[in-house]
Amino acid sequence: MKVDIYNTLIPGCFRLVPKVFEDERGSFTKIFHREVFEQHGLNTHYTEEYFSRSKQNVIRGMHFQLPPEECVKIVYCINGEVLDVILDLRIDSPTYGKHEIFHLNDQVTNILYIPIGLAHGFYTKSKTATLMYKVSKSYCPACDTGIYWDSAGISWPTKTPIISSRDNEFIHLDNFQSPFIYK
Repeated sequence: MKVDIYNTLIPGCFRLVPKVFEDERGSFTKIFHREVFEQHGLNTHYTEEYFSRSKQNVIRGMHFQLPPEECVKIVYCINGEVLDVILDLRIDSPTYGKHEIFHLNDQVTNILYIPIGLAHGFYTKSKTATLMYKVSKSYCPACDTGIYWDSAGISWPTKTPIISSRDNEFIHLDNFQSPFIYK
């Protein structure tokens, strides 16, 4: 697997750009290769993989799982376009409480590697979008939570998104007592 790995502003979070093989049939892209991930010190154990389909103007997030079920995530867009956001929740991190925005779409193969202690969310720019997730621990309803989408200074494209009632009830960043420690 040929992949370029780029640091982001948030330590431990990486943007991966794999080689896309194209020919007269279309294209082929390898998303995960254990040996390559191991060479770069990235997690190689994943327990679930799933996708979400979202309509335009939807915000999902800012999601994460609490200990002991915290997890690493890999996310990428296979249809449409999203503004993908990560938020650092790790105490003692140089970027604690800061976020970074990425443009993910089905034309440019950008993959985000999101370490433990970061919240994740996105805004759907296109008519619809499909986002793929690979996670290192299985979904745990008792540990699944998030930060209120509009409490972290994120410049979302709208102030009136389509958002779930659950996501609208998340705690504000200022009131969150983080269990995550930056290492």
